[in-house]
Amino acid sequence: MSTPAKGRVLLAYSGGLDTSCILVWLIEQGYEVYAFMADVGQEEDYEAARKKALSVGAKKFFLEDLRREFVTQLIYPAVQANCIYENVYLLGTSLARPVIARGMMAVADREGCDYVSHGCTGKGNDQVRFELAFYGLKPDIKVIAPWRLPEFYNRFPGRQALLAYAAEKQIPVQQTAAKPWSTDENLFHISYEAGILEDPNTTPPADMWKLTASLEDAPAEPEHLSIEFKAGLPVKVVIANQAPLTDPVDIFLALNAIARKHGVGRIDIVENRFIGVKSRGCYESPGATILRVAHMDIEGLTLDRNVRALRDQFVTVELSRILYNGHFFTPEREFITSAIPASQRTVNGTVRLKLYKGNVVVIGRYSEEGLYDEHESSMDELGGFEPTDTTGFIQIESIRIKKWGQANARKGQGGVEPQDVYGSRI
Repeated sequence: MSTPAKGRVLLAYSGGLDTSCILVWLIEQGYEVYAFMADVGQEEDYEAARKKALSVGAKKFFLEDLRREFVTQLIYPAVQANCIYENVYLLGTSLARPVIARGMMAVADREGCDYVSHGCTGKGNDQVRFELAFYGLKPDIKVIAPWRLPEFYNRFPGRQALLAYAAEKQIPVQQTAAKPWSTDENLFHISYEAGILEDPNTTPPADMWKLTASLEDAPAEPEHLSIEFKAGLPVKVVIANQAPLTDPVDIFLALNAIARKHGVGRIDIVENRFIGVKSRGCYESPGATILRVAHMDIEGLTLDRNVRALRDQFVTVELSRILYNGHFFTPEREFITSAIPASQRTVNGTVRLKLYKGNVVVIGRYSEEGLYDEHESSMDELGGFEPTDTTGFIQIESIRIKKWGQANARKGQGGVEPQDVYGSRI
């Protein structure tokens, strides 16, 4: 079957105004368009999206269920590495992009597509994440990014221009009033940005938050659960009065449900985008927040001090940066993630938790790993620890500190007089 002269395009399709208009615009430019959607756990009417894509001109529609791959290949390694960006963002959007890109490129290759296209804006991180992933998976693929093409963004300078185009081309548009912000949702989280949120001093309206209960509406009684880890991975979740869960997707869905109920996982931040622009974003990461707290706690009980320090310094920081910046399909990501299994070999045990009014509270943990010795740590018995050994330890540790103090004394610096943090006398 022949295709139009310009070739076949696989479009990352959301069903919203932007990608529906892009789909029609690409056809208008002479391309044959296939629509692609990835199920990464977002609450979506996929059948409605399929009908809409085909009704406005897509030749084919593809829906790929990528939830299990998302959990096992992206979310779980990020949990093992305690990934976090700028000490607050759990990377929910970033984590989904490699999975979506891989699913999309598989369809593009199977269907003989010449191009792939997306609806990412020219100011955001996602254009970078998607396109670097495309090129890492298929270096010769050609990408059409309409929001970076002057002939597109000059024609559609704002939402009203898109709405007018939709009316002209008979593109179905949902008739309910649009909320003044944009969202991106997956199994891990939902993000909110743009619109009224671009003023960092604007308080998000209460009805913006889709996933989690407000602290005021969260239950007045706490709820308990336990999470068992093996090699740093959650393998069993027990929620009070419920059957144990062991399937990765089921575990994450259950943690999401209980966290949402108790208002866990909301943040409102200003972050630094990869392209250099600061951006205000609001996020809900309910189940992920529980897993992070539990995993970090069990590491305290089971992970060697130096291994943990090295992992935190290199793997956590670098993998978080790699994920945020869209460098997943790179040699450095392969190198960094190869260290995760070794760091998690002893992270085995169970954490008991209490959820209450937005808080994830650790109430106990246990493990058979043996790094923690209750008798040795006790203040009520020696437990095999010889206190006199500490004298020599302190003497050795003090050698360089004494030398530093002596050198400062010779220069007229230091001493017992109060000093500020820069060494100047107060």
